[in-house]
Amino acid sequence: MPYVVRNAEGQIESLHRQASEAATEFLEDRHPDVVGFLGADEDGQSFSRLDADFVRVVEDLIDVLLAKNILNVTDLPAEAQTKLFARKGFREKVSLLSPVS
Repeated sequence: MPYVVRNAEGQIESLHRQASEAATEFLEDRHPDVVGFLGADEDGQSFSRLDADFVRVVEDLIDVLLAKNILNVTDLPAEAQTKLFARKGFREKVSLLSPVS
């Protein structure tokens, strides 16, 4: 992945999983043009940071829904419960070990 379609200026216009009549050029995921099109730096850090920030938002949203009794933990699939509790436990440990400023 991905096959790219470029515009007249040579900039990536779209990415595709499979080759097509329009998308014949294959580039590696980490190719600078692909990374630039996705809005990340060459290490993918910007996109990764956005993902991590969004995960935190989702986690906080789940906490609010639980606190308001709109959602029960048992409504979540077992895998989701495990991941949620693991993140909560990790965050609690980190906050206990972090110096207060």
